Amino acid sequence: MSLLFLKISLLLLIRLFSAADCRCSRGCDLALASYYMWENSNLTFVNQVTGVPIPTILSYNPQISNQDVVIAGTRTNIPFRCDCIDGEFLGHVFTYDVNTGDTYQTIANVYYSNLTTVQLLTRFNSYPAFNIPDNGRLNVTVNCSCGDKDVSKDYGLFVTYPLRPGESLQSVADANNLSSTLLESYNPTVNFSDGVSVVYLPGKDQNGNYPPLNSSLLSGLSGGIIAGISVAGVVGVLLFSGCLYIRHQRKKNAAKIQLLSGVSEAPRGTSIHASDPAVARDGTSQGLTGITVDKSVEFSYEELANATNDFDIANKIGEGGFGSVYYAELRGEKAAIKKMDMQASKEFLAELKVLTHVHHLNLVRLIGYCVEGSLFLVYEYIENGNLSQHLRGSGKEPLTWSTRVQIALDSARGLEYIHEHTVPVYIHRDIKSANILIDKNFRAKVADFGLTKLTEVGSTSLPTGRLVGTFGYMPPEYAQFGDVSPKVDVYAFGVVLYELISAKSAIVKSTGSAADSKGLVALFEEASTNPNPSENLQRLVDPRLEDYPLESVIKLAALARACTAETPEIRPTMRSIVVALMTLSSSTEDWDLGSFYGNQGLLNLMSGR
Repeated sequence: MSLLFLKISLLLLIRLFSAADCRCSRGCDLALASYYMWENSNLTFVNQVTGVPIPTILSYNPQISNQDVVIAGTRTNIPFRCDCIDGEFLGHVFTYDVNTGDTYQTIANVYYSNLTTVQLLTRFNSYPAFNIPDNGRLNVTVNCSCGDKDVSKDYGLFVTYPLRPGESLQSVADANNLSSTLLESYNPTVNFSDGVSVVYLPGKDQNGNYPPLNSSLLSGLSGGIIAGISVAGVVGVLLFSGCLYIRHQRKKNAAKIQLLSGVSEAPRGTSIHASDPAVARDGTSQGLTGITVDKSVEFSYEELANATNDFDIANKIGEGGFGSVYYAELRGEKAAIKKMDMQASKEFLAELKVLTHVHHLNLVRLIGYCVEGSLFLVYEYIENGNLSQHLRGSGKEPLTWSTRVQIALDSARGLEYIHEHTVPVYIHRDIKSANILIDKNFRAKVADFGLTKLTEVGSTSLPTGRLVGTFGYMPPEYAQFGDVSPKVDVYAFGVVLYELISAKSAIVKSTGSAADSKGLVALFEEASTNPNPSENLQRLVDPRLEDYPLESVIKLAALARACTAETPEIRPTMRSIVVALMTLSSSTEDWDLGSFYGNQGLLNLMSGR
């Protein structure tokens, strides 16, 4: 482990344990789980998977007049005890009896209505995800909160609330008659629009009142620290050692931090040499030689706070799965500062590791970092937002077809670089339109490397116990088995190509109901397999595109279909994709997708067979 990462790991441990005393000491007698009633679910089933008696459930849900009739698409509050689990986080462990064909994903996403995750099921059970025995029994862990006196003493009962696609901060606040400011205060790092996060809302008791916070309850960890997030490898060893150290030698912390802070040198990226052609910083194709990354700057909290007016909401320009982003001007340069909670240390270290070792025109540039109170990453400021905003945001002019192809090419070049021209190679694992930033010249840069995984050259796949990423962009082999390879990014990139064509989201709602949602890949598949695929494709093209070359659209759709092939082995590499997009962007007619499928395979692809 490099000196920089050893230093930051120790800083994280010391500061995290100093604040949390290494553990939670107690939970609370009552929390609520917001159970989304999916089609054909009922209170009898909820009773079976939670063990909570139906009369008790009804006492917290006065809106249910008939226990045998609960409307699909509504939410039911399920009471349970919020415990301190392993002295580490607040949660409750339910038990579930396995049936034939059950998977961790089905159990988490359907039977427990996203109240738990595949990650938690994997962590707290000994069965591998691909071999859950029939008639076995699983531990199902659900996170919870007991309140936070630093936010408000008026609320002491909290609802564990899994977000659904289409919900937002305001819609959740309105549906629960709460202020959006209050919800943000209890969930400062959550993106309420991502459709997958779990948030904590003040809840009402059986009398319809908000019970106040019991002053004796723990508040330091009450936000419901997400289970299963730990720093791997040597940092995991430091986790245990750090706890013992701090319990017995707290008074030495300040001196320890001062000592560590004196280590200022960060590692420089290795100069990489390769004989294969790659894209240079000026966008031309040349031999890849001598790319060196300057060390990252360590900023103080005071400097970042001054640059953002104490992280005033007026400076907030975005929010992601792991934190909020603020605009700032630092040392004469425009910057974007991502503020992350201490519990996101794994994602923080992943981004820092990648972006201090790779540097490319089409990857967002890391300026520096800070580890004080929270975790901060400082990036170059990209003026024009992200691709998702340009495709679907209000107030944005529609992107021209040539601009869309150029954005695809820029993004592909960034991915090609981390897949094929770094040692070790990296897999992004969260490619989506929201993670492709657009600069003032409408050129693209790939961002958000918090979920990046590294592997040695020549490796094909890596098993992972943690399903991460964004639904709609995950390939079958990853969603089902957790297999990780560069072809995970290729699949997600294919979904982005479909987005560029259609301006639709990766998950398309046909009636506004989540039950009627359909993946964008499936939507294009249907268009290509029905009669007159060319006409069907035109119906999917972004209606704001007034003038576009149909042949170019067909070719880009064919490339997207190749990228999203069900079998990862037959998906093209990012190098092949770059070559194809370079040819397409030059507006030539000689574009050979047959290199992916062979001539007959290409004809079948284009005709939808």
